[in-house]
Amino acid sequence: MFESNAVKNKLNRANSGNTTILPIKVLQFGEGNFLRAFVDYAFQVLNKEVNFNAGIAVVQPLDNGLVPMLNEQDGLYTLFMNGVKKGEKIQEMELITNIVKGVNTYTNFDDFLALAKEEALEFVISNTTEAGIEYVDSDRSTIAPPKSFPGKLSVLLYERYKHFNGAASKGLTIIPCELINNNADTLKEVLLKLADLWQFEEGYKNWLTTSCSFHNTLVDRIVPGYPRNEIEEYNNKIEYQDNLMVTAEPFFLWVIEGDEQLKAKLPFHKTNLDVKIVADMQPYRTRKVRILNGAHTALVPFSILFGNETVKQTLDNPFTEDFVTKVIFDEINPTLPMEKEELDLFAEEILDRFRNPFIKHQLADIALNSISKFKVRVLPSLLEYVEMNNKLPVHLTFSMACLIRFYKKEWQDRILPINDTKDSISFFENTWKSSDIEYVVKQTLSNIDFWEQDLNNVQGLQKALVFALQQLEQNGIEVGFANFKKQYLF
Repeated sequence: MFESNAVKNKLNRANSGNTTILPIKVLQFGEGNFLRAFVDYAFQVLNKEVNFNAGIAVVQPLDNGLVPMLNEQDGLYTLFMNGVKKGEKIQEMELITNIVKGVNTYTNFDDFLALAKEEALEFVISNTTEAGIEYVDSDRSTIAPPKSFPGKLSVLLYERYKHFNGAASKGLTIIPCELINNNADTLKEVLLKLADLWQFEEGYKNWLTTSCSFHNTLVDRIVPGYPRNEIEEYNNKIEYQDNLMVTAEPFFLWVIEGDEQLKAKLPFHKTNLDVKIVADMQPYRTRKVRILNGAHTALVPFSILFGNETVKQTLDNPFTEDFVTKVIFDEINPTLPMEKEELDLFAEEILDRFRNPFIKHQLADIALNSISKFKVRVLPSLLEYVEMNNKLPVHLTFSMACLIRFYKKEWQDRILPINDTKDSISFFENTWKSSDIEYVVKQTLSNIDFWEQDLNNVQGLQKALVFALQQLEQNGIEVGFANFKKQYLF
């Protein structure tokens, strides 16, 4: 482990330019791999490049967590960033030094409340999983601590409000990183409901809505976490024992809804980090969902039927790589309302991420709930392409045929890794009992539970899928796709 606080203080001074320990400017709910490889790294970059001088207090939101280990290591840990950029392998190492303390709300509740009184505190960051931002009507302000993350945050905010007599200057900038759309708006709504439930005074609610600011976010970085299977290799790279080392890809994107005032508070524009503070994050969210997630979902059944097992294998094979590349650049990107150059640059970064040799993305894992993922991530691109061009997108249409065929469960003496809801699996088990491909396609496209619409009404889609499935059954995926292209690529 790291030996003493002297090591930490020395490193903090070196990174911040100060002679004292970093003041607590950031309160972070969550101590997991993602926050440590993403948010803590981002603030460290601010400290080093802009002299931001921000220390982080990490709050453990659950009973069991890593705060004891984090405190044992004086808040220090190593971040390894491994990946591919413009075809070149990247391996970088960074010792993270900006965590001042860790607090377990279940064993040190008074220490948690004391954080509300920190003069320098400006920001609250969180990542408590998608289910973390929830309204729990059984929560009470008298419980130490309340059960939910919003409950814990409410208690802390109310304590700060009281301690500083409702001073507007002591309001906090709240930036949740949970992977739900409009995460800050949702959190604010829950906090106000708890204020009503707990009968907090109107002055507090006014302070919460006018002195505190809430900012929706989009976060994007793959964080595999602790390199358990390669731990000896990583231990050989450092001269100390680190039980909290974390691995991540080099790619980094943080989109935060905010104005010029927030840009002044968080001067990421003075660093090389890709942090975008924008008035509306939805175009960036759509870009990520359609390109990154959409390409993932579109390639999975196609690549599994071909015989690949990982995303990287998909990009290493000329046939499947060409398919994925054309899905993105020819059929998804043209449907998005952003500049082509920006979309293409983002897409190139996505392909680098897919090629990352340090991350093994199993296609079988990504295949989870493929139907619902296709509806959200791929279908909008397909439908918008049709609307814009009055013809079907060849690759996305063939991908949908592969999706339908995938749910038949068996392919060339292989059992396919189907993992979906009982209703979805049952539907395809019953539908594929028929040998009539036209029947299978009609039934699938008319399933309102899948698509929230009858896709038989999309001109030419039913006929194209029938032809694609016939080709798959008769000729396999390579020859089948070649024949499909000849018929529909014009």
